[in-house]
Amino acid sequence: MTDLSAGLTADLTADEARRIILRAQGFLGAPARGGGVPAMLRRVGAVQLDTISVLARSHELVAYARLGPVGRSAVEGAYWDAPARAFEYWCHAACVLPIEQWPLYAFRRRAYRERRYRWHEVPPVVDKVLEQVRSDGPLTTADIGGAKNGGPWWDWSDTKIAIEFLLDIGEVVCTRRVGWRRVYELAERAVPADLLAQDLSDDECVTRLTTIAGRSLGVATRADLVDFTRVKGRHAAMLDEALLSGAAGLVPVRVSGWPARRGAPGPESPNAWADPGALDSEPRGRHRTTPLSPFDSLVWERARAERVFGLNHRLEAYVPKDKRVHGYFAMPVLAGGRIIGRVDPAREGATLVARQVGFEPGGGRARAVEAMSDALWEAASWVGCTDVRVERVGAPDLEAPLRAAVARGPRRPTR
Repeated sequence: MTDLSAGLTADLTADEARRIILRAQGFLGAPARGGGVPAMLRRVGAVQLDTISVLARSHELVAYARLGPVGRSAVEGAYWDAPARAFEYWCHAACVLPIEQWPLYAFRRRAYRERRYRWHEVPPVVDKVLEQVRSDGPLTTADIGGAKNGGPWWDWSDTKIAIEFLLDIGEVVCTRRVGWRRVYELAERAVPADLLAQDLSDDECVTRLTTIAGRSLGVATRADLVDFTRVKGRHAAMLDEALLSGAAGLVPVRVSGWPARRGAPGPESPNAWADPGALDSEPRGRHRTTPLSPFDSLVWERARAERVFGLNHRLEAYVPKDKRVHGYFAMPVLAGGRIIGRVDPAREGATLVARQVGFEPGGGRARAVEAMSDALWEAASWVGCTDVRVERVGAPDLEAPLRAAVARGPRRPTR
């Protein structure tokens, strides 16, 4: 890597960038796993939420992937506890965010308030719903009249539309869930007063979020940063200004093999941005061996996952069964800092079922088999399963070795 003290652009190989990314995301080296789930949440900056639950819900899988078999109650407590440690809001998607980030989304709350529309027109009952939360909160949608009119999932009731708009504009906040239901409370009662008192401009919000995105991703293209923060229009222009002016604190780098930046004057121009702290030392330590949620921030953006890991992956849960290639909830499996394969998991009682296992081309095939077995057994233990069963293996030459490795049982901890 280039010494930045001379004011030069850092030159990184694709492998160097990948290792920096793994360390930044908490998959490489013991220090990355210190501090438990709260520190993990601050490190990754945002944990995407999703309704699908196979082995566990995605927000639990994100913590497990980095920390190993952490207690699931510890995961829930770090996300949804009292007093609030985190809140739900729109980042890359619907995400759990550290409560310290509350002031940084003022730009988005203002935009929603000005627009007064997102997926639905805001109904007249919005003031009544706010008053109900004020007098009776915290409340769930069931407490205020239900979520749906009875049709498809998007056929929300007026009270559901109202409460979600109030969440968008920051009048109410979700800092915990009961079951899988959001609990809505007045922001002024749930968010710490010192955070509520901060009044940041749109520029300040976007600049600080760009810093967080860069630190979380380690090395990122401009498109990666935009995808993380989901800014567009004038807010995307603010992100660009924060990068070019240096206000975001990220430094330009040139990663070999990554595409040239749009509008760059030549092939030697920087094509990415990095957290300067991530460039100070070589990433070292033990790699995690683990299945990843498709919504994990290490792989949640398809173009980035392909650029960094050579992984062409998409969620097939909503693809017709006969057209699926890798399975309903195929999880990429990380080992040795690379994606070695995918597994589509399920549970039957105390058995973790690998309905379909695939291996990526290249690499050490014997090591990939052992790593896949390790990943399956550790995940099984975490969710309380005592057995693992493999159903289908996509690589004929590795089917017998994988079945034999799984039959031998847990080999060693994979932390």
